[in-house]
Amino acid sequence: MIHAKTRWNVTRLGHENEELAAQLSKQLKLPALVARLLVQRGIRSAEEAHLFLNAGEDRLHDPYLLKDMDKAVARIRKAVEHDERVRIYGDYDADGVSSTTLMTYLFRELGLKFDHYIPHRTIEGYGLNDRAIDMAHELGVTLIVTVDTGISAVEQIAYANSLGIDVVVTDHHEPPAILPQALALVNPKQEDCPYPFKGLAGVGVAFKLATAMLERPPIEWTDIYALGTIADLMPLTDENRILVRYGLEQLKRTEKPGFRALADVAGIDLTRVTSTNIAFGMAPRINAAGRLAHANQSVELLVADNDDSALASAHALDALNKERQQVVEAIVEEAKAQWADKCLAAQEAGKPEPSVIVLAGEGWNAGVVGIVASKFIEWHYKPTLILGIDAQTGMCKGSARSIDGYDLHAALTECDALLDHYGGHQAAAGMSLHRDQLEAFETRLCELADQWLQPDDWIPKTTIDLACTIEEATIEVLEQLALLEPFGIGNSPPKLLLQQTDIADKRTMGKESKHLKLTLGGGKRLLDAVGFGLGHLAERLTEGAQAQLVGELAMNEWNGQRKAQFMIHDLSVAQLRLVDLRAEQSPMQAFRQLIESNKIDPAQALIVAASSAWREAGIEAAGDAASQLVIASYEDWQQANIEGKRTLLLLGKPSLRELAGIIRSCVRLESVYALYSQPKSTGRQGRAASGGTGMPGREHFAQLYQTLRRVGPLQDSERSQRLAVMLDWPVETVEFMVNVFIELELVEIRSDMLTLPVSPAKRELTESPAYRKRMHAAEEEKILYASAKELGAWLTEQTQASRTQHHMIEQEEGVAVS
Repeated sequence: MIHAKTRWNVTRLGHENEELAAQLSKQLKLPALVARLLVQRGIRSAEEAHLFLNAGEDRLHDPYLLKDMDKAVARIRKAVEHDERVRIYGDYDADGVSSTTLMTYLFRELGLKFDHYIPHRTIEGYGLNDRAIDMAHELGVTLIVTVDTGISAVEQIAYANSLGIDVVVTDHHEPPAILPQALALVNPKQEDCPYPFKGLAGVGVAFKLATAMLERPPIEWTDIYALGTIADLMPLTDENRILVRYGLEQLKRTEKPGFRALADVAGIDLTRVTSTNIAFGMAPRINAAGRLAHANQSVELLVADNDDSALASAHALDALNKERQQVVEAIVEEAKAQWADKCLAAQEAGKPEPSVIVLAGEGWNAGVVGIVASKFIEWHYKPTLILGIDAQTGMCKGSARSIDGYDLHAALTECDALLDHYGGHQAAAGMSLHRDQLEAFETRLCELADQWLQPDDWIPKTTIDLACTIEEATIEVLEQLALLEPFGIGNSPPKLLLQQTDIADKRTMGKESKHLKLTLGGGKRLLDAVGFGLGHLAERLTEGAQAQLVGELAMNEWNGQRKAQFMIHDLSVAQLRLVDLRAEQSPMQAFRQLIESNKIDPAQALIVAASSAWREAGIEAAGDAASQLVIASYEDWQQANIEGKRTLLLLGKPSLRELAGIIRSCVRLESVYALYSQPKSTGRQGRAASGGTGMPGREHFAQLYQTLRRVGPLQDSERSQRLAVMLDWPVETVEFMVNVFIELELVEIRSDMLTLPVSPAKRELTESPAYRKRMHAAEEEKILYASAKELGAWLTEQTQASRTQHHMIEQEEGVAVS
């Protein structure tokens, strides 16, 4: 059994929306599937649908709707006319690099005398700084145009003004309460800015400035627009959708050496490029320079004018990206240990885990801590801040990632007095502070989380667009879904729920077996499914088990072959996983090997032994690991701590009644290990008398009774032995059957002789206590020694009964159930 990581919510259109989807399908000649997805995305008319699918540059907003755009254009034109020296001041992330690149193309087109400056992430940090402004002044710069930065640089812009340098700010970050006194502030998020779309990236604002300067949208630069917008996780709605779509088309036929080289090292076929290729192939390499070296390397790639220099830059970025992955892995391991220590300390103090994860370490590279924070969000679903500490100065620089309902920018604003600098959005932010403030900072962030977040906010949710079967997961359906591209934030790839699929095959793949590869069966088709980072689930999956999977349909191309492939985001298996070790000759030896293999997580395991003697033997077999394990017997398991146990080990033959009680009490149970031996065969005689079940049938009782009538009376002391020889049955079986007859008064003992009454009353076998006890034992053994499939089904039934009971209790208590 595997529980889903998130709460699944399958979208239901309802009758009215189904009719609307049918209308759109008919009017626009769209596949029904696409029409339904459009309605789910809020499309209410054929006109809206047409614009969503086909809108062009005529639907772009007027750049002069951006506040101060007129001032920015006028000042740059003045610089052109007077041959002034201008500096582009950018940022070191992929959006900042893209913005700097686009502005470089613009200033080249305008014939400006210019250069660009991006601060070193580790040495200088984010945003404008006085030293950089001094260097610009020394070179005779009279105008600084910022891209993807500047909206918070109040003091720095005031300093630039004092040196006679004008500053035009183009930015998209959240404006602070006090704005800098720049000559122009171009940012759609300003309260008094009438621009209708607030979702522009930094490169988007730069593009709008270029549009105003050139008096046309520079479609030829939309490939740069697409890179920055997708990398910065901006919504692919409104004009972002239009321009990113143009950008993807530009990339398919690009003449820019930098993009061709970048695609080459990332293994991207530009003729089939998608937003996903940009997000996971291009953007990480562009970001790598700013994280580990200097972002200028990325700008040099994107503005390269020949293939040789571009390819050299691309290979350098690829090497940095691989190094970045190693750095991230090292920090992740240290951060995991630090978080475990914090949780243990909270537990020992009788307190809950911190509501916000705040981790800091000396030497942690501030350029990659945002990636680490994203991983912690995925694992723990809590707002996370990861900071690198400068051991000499004590200054911390970090990045934060958040969950729905917790606004990072608002939280950092509440902590303003503790911070040297901060900026960002609801979901991502950066900050710097002294290490002496860390404890108070963490405390305040946790207090805000406890105030702002409701119980339901702590549960990650997955909205599912459609439920389908394997038969529907085809290339044809994939091609229909492609009509909704480009996919990204605000226009996510349709999430599908594959229902009741059979796991035909499973294996791991990739470095250290981190990834999962499944072959799914259902009906007459097979479908490959891949789960990145899900390799750890392989051991918990059983071939033949039924699973439900949530994910996306993708195209897998290999050696000229194209086929649909399912990309797994989440999965659940309702069946309890049975690890059947009943064939082992020595259950205790198998138990010892299992513990030594470290396949069992002690914190999640409950071991129940057949008796106190089995329990003592189990403790001895577990060795040093025994102190970490909960090992109980069927007499005392109710006193054991079973909360949160996901693995149950049955050490020795269990009591079925007690086993059912244990399973129903372990509401999170996923796996059961059966460590008890199969009974030795009773041979031909035993099977003849019991039908192979351990319980004689009615026909056997009838045969014995007829034999007694024929040969009786019998000496009581010899009855079972003589009858066993006559019938070729085991003595024990005959003795049991005779005792049943005695209890039912169908035979009687007189003067040490077993005789039959003259007129016995008609009785049912089930009236005999001995018969009922033996029948119950036979039924128990039938389950305990059933096939693995049958035993697994019985265990799953008990688990489902437990879930139902737990669900009812929670509903009565008013608890939200996931």
